Amino acid sequence: MNEVRRHGPIARFFLWLWDAMNFTRRLVFNLVFFGLLLIVLTMMFGGGGLRPLSDRTTLVVAPEGRLVEQFSSDTASRALARVLGDQRGEEVQLRDLLRALDAASKDKRIERVFLRFDRLEPTGYASLRELAAAIARVRASGKQVVSFGESYMQEQYLLAAQANEVYLDPMGGLVLEGLDRYRLYYRQGLQDKLGVDVHLFKVGEYKSAAEPYVLDAASPQAKEADLFWMNDVWQRYLGDVAKARDLSADKLAAGIDTMPEGIAAAGGDLARYALQQKLVDGLKTEEQVDDLLIDRGVADADAPGGFRQVSYDTYLRHVDDGIPSADPRPQVAVVVAEGEISGGEQPPGRIGGESTAALLREARDDDNVKALVLRVDSPGGEVFASEQIRREVVALKAAGKPVVVSMGDLAASGGYWISMDADRIYADPSTITGSIGIFGVIPTFPRALEKIGVHADGVGTTRFAGAFDVTRPLDPAVGDVVQSVIEKGYRDFTHGVAQARKRSVEQIDGIARGRVWTGAQARERGLVDDFGGLQNAVDDAAKRAKLGKPDTWRVRYIEREATPFERLFAGFVQSRAGAAWLHDSSFAQGMARAVVARSVPQMSADLQFLDAAMQRTPGAPVKALAYCFCEL
Repeated sequence: MNEVRRHGPIARFFLWLWDAMNFTRRLVFNLVFFGLLLIVLTMMFGGGGLRPLSDRTTLVVAPEGRLVEQFSSDTASRALARVLGDQRGEEVQLRDLLRALDAASKDKRIERVFLRFDRLEPTGYASLRELAAAIARVRASGKQVVSFGESYMQEQYLLAAQANEVYLDPMGGLVLEGLDRYRLYYRQGLQDKLGVDVHLFKVGEYKSAAEPYVLDAASPQAKEADLFWMNDVWQRYLGDVAKARDLSADKLAAGIDTMPEGIAAAGGDLARYALQQKLVDGLKTEEQVDDLLIDRGVADADAPGGFRQVSYDTYLRHVDDGIPSADPRPQVAVVVAEGEISGGEQPPGRIGGESTAALLREARDDDNVKALVLRVDSPGGEVFASEQIRREVVALKAAGKPVVVSMGDLAASGGYWISMDADRIYADPSTITGSIGIFGVIPTFPRALEKIGVHADGVGTTRFAGAFDVTRPLDPAVGDVVQSVIEKGYRDFTHGVAQARKRSVEQIDGIARGRVWTGAQARERGLVDDFGGLQNAVDDAAKRAKLGKPDTWRVRYIEREATPFERLFAGFVQSRAGAAWLHDSSFAQGMARAVVARSVPQMSADLQFLDAAMQRTPGAPVKALAYCFCEL
């Protein structure tokens, strides 16, 4: 009978070591092999560069997705989602649209611009007005601008109205209705139905951000303040449309008041009604508009629509193709602060006390950066995180680098906190800003627990031990402590604004108390220095740094850069071969669905905000918040 030969411990060790080395060798070889394969495929099918841009080309600007200041997903995920046609969570950078339009206005190869904005999801009127101004510059350069839409929201129409000719599908619609701001209120549901008691601490009768958790309807002060700034934005909208369409703002307003009669007279035909109101120049199908562009441009049977064209993202690659990768010129850096302000490290699309401060610190430490523009689009958030960012703004100025703030759609509450110490603040007249105020909320759940037969009990070594336990009723004395903390935060805010804006605390308090203003109203009250968009802020920063003529310096965005793999993968999926393979790959489609963000309903977002407010800051009885629910 044969016996199994057993190895000794030393032999077993060397056998194990050999297997481990063999496994590692195969693993490394496979990783290198597939990496090289991906590089070869990208080089083979990446298109070999851009096709030359011919004369008499039509630039087609047809963005799809949410208009943002900064992408919130990485390069590879965006490319993958775009190839697979998954438009959920699609984003369009405002800066890209502006660059394409401004380059086209000077490019002799671009004969006309064709606009399709009916699939763009706007986020605010300040960014829309900045984009509308860029379209107006193309038109002023002498190039023809044609716009078409199957249907228009009133926000999209502000952009379309800037064209020489505006066409609407005969089965489409366009209705101007005005601005509204309605919110859900949870007091009855939370307190009466669920037994959740929400304790609100704030300073300022106009600080209405947390009202939905303690009231059943908006307070009179909230309605007064909201209607004041909304009317200002709406009147400016009517004026902008009237100017672009050579109409009267009063006539536009009258058309809204008599809309039911006008639509009835048009037989319920919304497209025909828009034509009668002179909001559009004609009713055409997409095919008819394509025929028009073929007649006016150059026919190209291989192009979509049959006319010679270039998409705005491909055109941007042409624009960027001539820019050297290593540019030794001094820089005006731009840091984007978009989204809610939270503590710690946050991804793009949100503002982190540490991550955004780190970007500002990078600009301060870089000798090539001579000035900085902070582009703010934020409703605010945590006070301490806001203060971390503000300190870096002050440190930049102390280092001799001018800081200019460019406000986007929204720079309110904490968004104003991080802006106030800049050398100069630019805003659009329709920017939403102000909301200088502080609040805190503490939900407690003892009544909710009682409903299911659960009770909290125990002991503590002092009167206040466990006083902030949400399973226990809130002691009124603890409420006094929290209110004192909130009032201190408000004093810090108003004193900081007063010092930064060179005003008295009493003057700032008179325009603070949580009240929201438009950019125009804020400028009248000294909270904003001047009107203008991002380019105005960049030019101002360069001037303050004494950088000379525009061609002697350049603009650089400081943000998370794509990794080499992300750039490589994005190039592969955008190639013809990569796009064809991925489009038919169920694996890739499932992967895309996993990486594309989904929208969150208002109720879920509001309750998530309440949950975040419950997370206590170490050493503090309540998380002080400088936040504004003031988006349209």
